[in-house]
Formats: sequence, structure tokens, C-alpha cells
Amino acid sequence: MKKTIITMLIALVAMVAGAETYNYLKFTKTNGSTVTCSVEGLKVTYDDSNITVTNAEGTTTIALAEVKDMYFSNEAGGSTTSTRGDVNNDGHIDIDDVTLLIDVVLGKDVAYNAQAADCDPEAGNGSIDINDVTSLINFVLSGAW
Repeated sequence: MKKTIITMLIALVAMVAGAETYNYLKFTKTNGSTVTCSVEGLKVTYDDSNITVTNAEGTTTIALAEVKDMYFSNEAGGSTTSTRGDVNNDGHIDIDDVTLLIDVVLGKDVAYNAQAADCDPEAGNGSIDINDVTSLINFVLSGAW
């Protein structure tokens, strides 16, 4: 049922969005946080439990159960697309993020937030490698970057 509602919502938003050009797709989560994604190269897919947004910045996955609202906007406001180290976008930085980041570095075809995965001391350098895994492990163990 929720999948049908999301499909209808996406179709409705797409029809309304056709009247104006927007720069961002925003998701308000049930915890009150906002995920903002650039529409450059935007592709939105979903399955029974997740919405996956792929754009020029990378891939962001959000659990359907956490989506309260979805809309297009010209305002970037709210939180950014990611939180450093929250590779799976679940709102927590933990061993699940480390495991997913290892899969990414090993070249597995997995959905992840590329911006959050780039979390080594040179965060934002665009390179996702073993240095990011090491930094994320250290953060999970110590709680400090």
C-alpha cells in the first residue's frame, strides 16, 4: 500500500514540478531532519523499503518508513545531503556504515551516500578509498573525527 502511495506521490510531484524548474528534491524525515538532493542528473527509484536517489553528487538511500514528506524546492536550506560517515543514511554512524563502506571500496554494486562515504581527513576530496574506511572505523571506536 505504501509503495502505491509513494508511486502516486512521485507522479503528482513530477506533474507539479513540470510547471517550474527546481534545483533540489527534499525529503523530510519522521525524526524532523531534512535530506536535500540536487536535481542535477536526478534519478529516483524505490523498492518495498527504500527510496534511492542518484544524482551528480552520488547515491542516497532513505528508508520509506522514515519519509514524512517529499517535495521540490529552489532553496538548499535544511541539512545537506549527508552527514559525514553516515554512509547508509540511517541517521546513525556505526558498524553498519563501516561494513557498507568496505563493500564500496571493494567495488560491490551497493546503494550508498557517496558524499558521506568520503570521510577521511581530506573529506570532500572526491576519492573513496581505504583511508575513508580507516577514518570511519576510528570514528566509530572513538566518537571523534
